[in-house]
Amino acid sequence: MVHALRELMIDLLFSHRRARRMAWRQIFSNHRSILQPYSTPLFARFFSKSIPYVVKVGIPEFLNGVGHGVESHVAKLESEIGDFQKLLVTRTLKLKKLGIPCKHRKLILKYTHKYRLGLWRPRSDALKA
Repeated sequence: MVHALRELMIDLLFSHRRARRMAWRQIFSNHRSILQPYSTPLFARFFSKSIPYVVKVGIPEFLNGVGHGVESHVAKLESEIGDFQKLLVTRTLKLKKLGIPCKHRKLILKYTHKYRLGLWRPRSDALKA
């Protein structure tokens, strides 16, 4: 009984090692496709079109790009803040004093942060909408 149990444990141990070894072999045999994902034609269709962005961004273009009703505050922000660079560093309290609702303040601050980091830009088709 003990001998059979011991043989069973040894078989399980070696089968796990064999499976692990086979998995590593498969990973290393496919390393070229893992390291060069853009060489396959599957990814070509995702990068074929470039999205047009607005070249000059001002307060109206920025707020239209954000959308969600934020563009209704264009006149107020242009008269009080004036410059787009000042809008990028404006804080919540300043926007609150201008009478901008909380959801719109959050959206403006979220997208100004993304714009400063270079993660987002208003698209030109957002202006036509």
